Amino acid sequence: MLPNYNEAAALFRAYGLDVSCETYGSLEEYAEFLVDYNTRVNLTSITQGEEILHKHFLDSLLLEAHCSEQLRGELLDIGSGAGFPGVPLALLRPELSVTLLDSLNKRIVFLEALRDRLGLSYTAVHGRAEEYVRTHRECFDCVTARAVAALPRLAEYSLPYVKPGGFWLAMKGPNEPVRPALQAIRLLGGELTDTVEYSLPGGDKRVIYVVKKISHTPTKYPRSSGQMKQKPL
Repeated sequence: MLPNYNEAAALFRAYGLDVSCETYGSLEEYAEFLVDYNTRVNLTSITQGEEILHKHFLDSLLLEAHCSEQLRGELLDIGSGAGFPGVPLALLRPELSVTLLDSLNKRIVFLEALRDRLGLSYTAVHGRAEEYVRTHRECFDCVTARAVAALPRLAEYSLPYVKPGGFWLAMKGPNEPVRPALQAIRLLGGELTDTVEYSLPGGDKRVIYVVKKISHTPTKYPRSSGQMKQKPL
């Protein structure tokens, strides 16, 4: 279903990634399982092999190419959906302890089935970001989130989970500037340290906002989802 390994390996190398044949075999199995499962349970609108490779797998793994030092220890992926970027990162970096968090149970059922199929050891949690934090505040070395919510709200969901000294990696499209979120980031104990811009094959632009946790998040955050919508930080 995916392009052959030699073609894909050349693509990965062009983006600074080294993906083994064994890892790529697991990605192929992932893609086939996702497309088959998607015929029964809607998980993604991207179902063609090359699109899956570019827009799901490559995009996820570019966190390793650009932020390998920040990816460490305990990693939480918020709003993981069908597993992006958390599952590809778990395949490429098996030493990471990965937790996938999503508010829809149908996605968690898929992620648990995928975990068993691929022989991985990540944890898949059904829960809302503003609630799971009650028992996991500042427990993670790194938090990732891909296109989950507007940046000020996403910061409030994410930064309370990050240990001081850890990182939040926010993956966004090109049309959402970070400036409106800077006040929220500072208030929540973070500091923007880098902005990584790149393009996927075909020209789709992406950006990763790299935020370091420099102080504890005040305990009143995150607020409820309704409060975030009514009064963004």
